[in-house]
Amino acid sequence: MNTQPHDHIVKSYDEERQRLIGEILRMGEMSAAQLEAALDVVERRDDKAAARIIGNDEAIDTLEQEVSHDVMKLALRGPMARDLREILAALRIASDIERIGDYAANVAKRSTALNASPPLPHTRGLNALGQLVVRQVRDVLAAFAANDADAAQRVRAQDAEVDTLYTGLFRELLTYMMEDARAITPCTHLLFMAKNLERIGDHATNIAENVWFLVHGDDALPPRDKRDETNVAT
Repeated sequence: MNTQPHDHIVKSYDEERQRLIGEILRMGEMSAAQLEAALDVVERRDDKAAARIIGNDEAIDTLEQEVSHDVMKLALRGPMARDLREILAALRIASDIERIGDYAANVAKRSTALNASPPLPHTRGLNALGQLVVRQVRDVLAAFAANDADAAQRVRAQDAEVDTLYTGLFRELLTYMMEDARAITPCTHLLFMAKNLERIGDHATNIAENVWFLVHGDDALPPRDKRDETNVAT
């Protein structure tokens, strides 16, 4: 039986699509590993390991460029509506993953500055926030891999918990800074690190929303609780 040219085109498109998904998942795994390593160097106060994490960020940037290139190749094939959604979602998700890697590298950079001061007990609160965000990132990558909009929305709902932890740590650090002027510099570093982690949670939420878009198109997203109160006067 002869294979029709159309079958070759479909098979080729599907192979390139699977390659693109694989690249995005590989990029996501690298960013999640970067984040876990950054949290580890904060705990261990390891400047050398932090420098390696900062250097590894270039590999994630390179992968994002490869994803963008592959997305353009797919776009030029004149895809159908569902395929266009995949292309648009892939670009958005790759961008969010790249930002997650950037924020993980920023946490590592701040850890080296933090190591110039005596250890603070508040790094435990930072680690708790970080572990929650790591779980968010890994869960949303699994939702993307499985094309599971419901799992993605569970990740999206977790952002309220991230906001609650971040707000609590933010207020705790401000109180500590007011009570002891010597704590201002290290606590400022911790505040920036906590904000980086909170922003990673936001990017995981963005990925979750793009998984929803991938599955449901422009159907309205379910309502979401938001609890970042750091900008609210008390």
